[in-house]
Amino acid sequence: MTDSPQWFTSSYSNNGGACVQVALNLAAARGIVPVRDSKVPDGPVLTVGAGAFASFVRGVRAA
Repeated sequence: MTDSPQWFTSSYSNNGGACVQVALNLAAARGIVPVRDSKVPDGPVLTVGAGAFASFVRGVRAA
């Protein structure tokens, strides 16, 4: 396990690159999920608590 984010873009993201990326590898060990704009990989990163991110994903799937 590494402390560096391993960025992931959903396979459902097929909209010309206007996507967000998440680094799920930090959720278990550090309790966070970093999120960034795929178009600006060196730009700012939003850090979300793992529980809050899981709630967000459940809500999106339920919609």
